[in-house]
Formats: sequence, structure tokens, C-alpha cells
Amino acid sequence: MNAVPVVVVPIHNALEALDACLAALDRTLPPGSPVLLADDASTDPRIEPMARGWCERSALAARYVRREHNLGFPANCNAAFAETGEADVVLLNSDTVVTTGWRDQLVRCAASDPRIATITPWSNNAEICSWPRFCEDNPAPEFPDAIAEAAAGLAPTYPELPTAVGFCMYLRRAALRQIGDFDARTFGRGYGEENDFCLRAAAMGWRNVLCDTAYVVHHGGASFAPLDLAPGGENLARLLARWPDYNERVARFIMADPLAPRRIALEQRLQSLAAAGPQRDLFG
Repeated sequence: MNAVPVVVVPIHNALEALDACLAALDRTLPPGSPVLLADDASTDPRIEPMARGWCERSALAARYVRREHNLGFPANCNAAFAETGEADVVLLNSDTVVTTGWRDQLVRCAASDPRIATITPWSNNAEICSWPRFCEDNPAPEFPDAIAEAAAGLAPTYPELPTAVGFCMYLRRAALRQIGDFDARTFGRGYGEENDFCLRAAAMGWRNVLCDTAYVVHHGGASFAPLDLAPGGENLARLLARWPDYNERVARFIMADPLAPRRIALEQRLQSLAAAGPQRDLFG
């Protein structure tokens, strides 16, 4: 495993969200960290000069590629996988804001077990990985670094997930080599491709886990909303045609809620840190 994964940011418009995402990468990653901005033929003419300018100014080893035609999210990601050599990758949506130490926590998780294929951190808006309220779109916190600090102070358990959540998804290169990349032919412009990848990985003995010591803010919908693409629909039908028990797997996970002790531990750790410092509203 490459100890330093390449952070891949798929882009399609969403200028303001992208600007915040890139600023957070500059703030949280060490100089020289590899970053690839993969622009899927954005129609906003401001995207390319902004992204190229950021790459030139940033202390990170950042580069920008623009697709000649819109490929759709899965095919854009697949092209980025091919453009990042043999490194592990972190797919990071442009509507995220990363926090202090986030990448190191994901790398630490990956190093704990060579059979981990995908890793997802906690987030305010991450379905089964949402915190503090499970399976809800929680508001973005005012002090996300405080939550990240609390998470980083926990003893990790890296619990199993039925699927990763694609807003921030670490992918091990060895898993990509063995099972292939996203199924762009089936999932077209996007939604469902990461679930299919995780199910294929699990079927071949790989693990999909939560990094319970990392936290990343996710605003949600910045790139797909203008395209009238929404979760479910035809792509969910395609996913279920291939994996008929997918809904049952996720439903059983939600009913059992094995992450509840970890959510409670994070909340208790956060409140302990808050009590030791200045009183403030950590949730915005």
C-alpha cells in the first residue's frame, strides 16, 4: 500500500462548494500531498481558471485535468483511478470540508488491516455514517475541528459497514486491481456505483469499514442537484437487479445499529473536551 493516498476531487460545477473544499485541503494536508482535481466538463466557465489557479498557488502537489466531454461521475472517477498510478486514493466530493488530521486517520485505518477495501469517516450528512443522529442529514457543525479532535482521541474499532458512503471514500489500490473499478456502463451518470463496488469487494473477502476516529463535513448535493439526479430511481433498480438482498442488508444494519456505541462514545468525548475548555455551541 502506498502510505500517502492521492486525494481525488471529482468536479462538476458547484464553484462555491469547491472553493471551500480546496481551502480546507490546503489547511489540513501537509505540503507536497498529492491531489488530483478531475473536472467532468463543468459548464461553469469559472471552474477551470479557479481550479488551475489553486493548483498553481497551493503548497500541495495538486494538478487539474478536464474531460473533453461529460463522462458521468463513475467514468470520471475511473479515469482518475487510471491517472493516479499505483497509489491508494481518497475520493472526496467537492461539497465536503475536511478537518485537521482527517487523512492521517484514514491512512491509519487502512494500515490496520490489508483486507480493508474502503473506508468512510463520520460526517454530519453520511446516511449510515451520520453523526450525531443516525441516518439523518444533520446540520453542518460550527466547529468541525472540535468534533475531529474528539474522534481522533477515541480508541479505534473500525466497525464493519454494509457499504461505504461516497462523499469521502478511501479505496485501496489492491482492491481496485482485483475487482475492477466502478461500473460506469451500468450506473451511467452516477448513484449506486460505490454500493456496487463495496458489494463486489465484500463478495471477494474485502472489508468496508467506518473510520471512527475521523470526521468530515458534507453539505450534500452540490454537483448532482443541478443535473436533476437523485438517489434511487433507475440506478437503485439496477443495483437491486444485481444485488437483490441489498435493501435487506442495509435495513438489518439500520435495525441493529451497531454503530450506536461509537456515536455515544464520540458524543461523550466531545462533551468532555467542551467541559474542559471554553463553553461554546459545537453544533452550530
